[in-house]
Amino acid sequence: MTRAASIINLYDSLLAAEDERARARIIAEAFESLEDRYPELKDLATASGLRETELRLQKEIEQTRLRIEEVRSELIREIEKLRSETSKEISAGNQKIIRWTTGLLFAQLVAIIAVIIGVGFM
Repeated sequence: MTRAASIINLYDSLLAAEDERARARIIAEAFESLEDRYPELKDLATASGLRETELRLQKEIEQTRLRIEEVRSELIREIEKLRSETSKEISAGNQKIIRWTTGLLFAQLVAIIAVIIGVGFM
């Protein structure tokens, strides 16, 4: 049966109905038939439903953006802390190298002087 024929049949059935109760039953059966034929009708979104979803998503996006910003700030603080600690460790390492180098240079100088003095007395 075509759509136009089913609508005409519905119209004829409503006209032929004996009372309001019979008409109400015909209308209810028509809705049931429509829901059976097109089950996705139950899942259709309304404009207000879409707006509600949009507002909820906007709120979630804003909360996510704020959380990302918090994490970003925390990461920046951690990076700066690591840079500072690394810089201190490098500085401490450089000081050790300078002390060792100075000690070795002094030891070499003493050894050279001892050799020169030793050679001079021979």
